[in-house]
Amino acid sequence: MEVFLSILVGLGLSAACGFRIFIPPLILSLAARGGHLELGDSFAWMGSNAALISFAVATVLEIAGYYIPWVDNLLDAIATPTAVVAGILVSASTFTDVTPFLKWTLAILAGGGSAAVFQGITATARQISSLSTGGLGNPLLATVEAAGSALLAVLSVTLPLLAILVVVGLLYFGVRRLLFRRPVRVT
Repeated sequence: MEVFLSILVGLGLSAACGFRIFIPPLILSLAARGGHLELGDSFAWMGSNAALISFAVATVLEIAGYYIPWVDNLLDAIATPTAVVAGILVSASTFTDVTPFLKWTLAILAGGGSAAVFQGITATARQISSLSTGGLGNPLLATVEAAGSALLAVLSVTLPLLAILVVVGLLYFGVRRLLFRRPVRVT
């Protein structure tokens, strides 16, 4: 059961990396420092003071960058590959008591994949917002994304089963809403 829960925690955190890259590692670091989360041996550094400070500074800079017009779209271009790497690392760090092959296979496919999917959904939403509102709606979208990342990361650490249900629900809603939306008809 512990292995199953560690996988759920990792997948929830990796999905949260798709919304914001540095919030999930910050929550992971706080949870590890507080003794609420066990990290794999090679990832113990993520619970250090230096990592906590680095993740906190990076989180503040990332969130601030998304409130600067047009910088937010540039950050999305950079964030896509970075979110995948972050998703792989946070998921691998939580997968305990599994073989290295299983750890890295799950981390790359499921962790990196879920981060990529959510980053793709948020980047698409930002493009739609930029085009439809001239960028005026992007600060609201940035706030929702940051809050969603924080909430999902905290849920992943405290209630991993609920977090996975939220991830599945968001996937359903996001894919349905963004990819299968009806084109606007001009009359």
